[in-house]
Amino acid sequence: MSNVLIIDDDLQMCTMLCDLVHHVDHEAAYAQTLAEGLRLALTGGFDVIFLDVRMPDGNGLEVMKDILEIDFPPEIIVMTGMGDSDGAERAIRNGAWDYIQKPLSPKKIIQPLNRVLQYRDNIRSANRPTRNLKRAGIVGGSYQIQECLDTVAKASQSLSNVLITGETGTGKELFARAIHANSSRSRHRFVVVDCAALPETLVESALFGHEKGSFTGADKATEGLVGLANGGTLFLDEVGEMNLNLQKAFLRVLQERRYRPVGSKKEVESDFRLVAATNRNLSEMVDKGGFREDLLYRLNAVSLTLPPLRERLQDLPGLVKQLSAKVYATLGIKPKLVSQDFIATLGSYHWPGNVRELVNILESSISDAYYEPELFSKHLPERIRITMARSAVAPVVRDTVGVPGSVPDAPVFEIPAGLAPVPGDAIEGDGTSASSLATFKVYREAVLNRAEKKYLQELMKATRGAIKEACAISGLGRTRLYTLLKKHSVDRMGWGVKE
Repeated sequence: MSNVLIIDDDLQMCTMLCDLVHHVDHEAAYAQTLAEGLRLALTGGFDVIFLDVRMPDGNGLEVMKDILEIDFPPEIIVMTGMGDSDGAERAIRNGAWDYIQKPLSPKKIIQPLNRVLQYRDNIRSANRPTRNLKRAGIVGGSYQIQECLDTVAKASQSLSNVLITGETGTGKELFARAIHANSSRSRHRFVVVDCAALPETLVESALFGHEKGSFTGADKATEGLVGLANGGTLFLDEVGEMNLNLQKAFLRVLQERRYRPVGSKKEVESDFRLVAATNRNLSEMVDKGGFREDLLYRLNAVSLTLPPLRERLQDLPGLVKQLSAKVYATLGIKPKLVSQDFIATLGSYHWPGNVRELVNILESSISDAYYEPELFSKHLPERIRITMARSAVAPVVRDTVGVPGSVPDAPVFEIPAGLAPVPGDAIEGDGTSASSLATFKVYREAVLNRAEKKYLQELMKATRGAIKEACAISGLGRTRLYTLLKKHSVDRMGWGVKE
């Protein structure tokens, strides 16, 4: 028996789906808001979630990443009453099992439900492919990294070409090495070709080798990188930098696994497995004529997209620990303690350079704290600390409404009703009756509560309900943030307020 959760604002739809689920001997629950649905989903125990896109308190697609971060996350079937091909693409990219359009029929529900439950049964009965995976230096236990490692494990069992995409500094070569290390070719060479650094005049010689005397300076025959990869893995880094002529030549090599060294009359064979990587959008390059479509199809038999560091900040402590250890070893110094504010400040940064930038920052910070036993945020570069300082600035509490000279555009927190002075009551100095004032403790608590509520509203609005980003900006832990949102009845999605 499996557990199914329906998240839809239509009560009739919820009850209909619950009846269908019960009819096929499974348990079902429903929620009519995203906030309640997310709360139920995060408790765990659900195998499948039917998720509506348009909800009164936000867009259902926005909560998918939070749901999929839990251990053994449920499969999500997205429902929508609007035919939206872009929404369908976004749902699948975010990790949805399926995307179905309303109106729904029993067949539309039962078929995908049975398939997804069979899929989960298969996963439970099989050993997880990443259990004994050689990670080749890959750090992280986040949902995003686990998904990538699953792809690495599957790709390692095949001989298909792999295309790894991701921003600069996300670790594309590390994942390529992991694919090689876990494959049947791991005893042979892993050959790296940096397409961006190949000298244009000698590119064919570098790739395919040359015969003695084939050009000026060729005083001996040389085996190219493609030949060196025979039996192993050829890694084309920054494959998007290949010019069109080289793309054409390499396409034939991929098809035939044969090539002719420069100056040779004979073709040579090379049995290599190809893994390519790029930080560019090759599909857009194809549309603009900068990349061959047939080559892209050849490269992209298996696709692996790496997440940027800003989307997996929960991996930061582990990354800091492992990367710092390498720096300590290089400098020959004793490992240092790491303060919480050091990690918190790193978590507030947006990481345009990803893990590669983190390495540089750790090297700088450790060097700055060379003779000190512990790393603090003070040791971080100025630009990182400025980001933290700016994100920590909350709206100032003001009770100067209508006071000349007050800033008109600044956020204003109203004094709670019942605690403000009552106009017309006589009290020496400001015309306020002493009997109308509450105790200072009650007054302060009410003002602070109003300030907290206002801050949470602004936080959810600024982050569009993204809990990870909200935690990074506010410095709050996930549990504490959820507690405060519940305390002040602030909806996580839609940044509205329940009154």
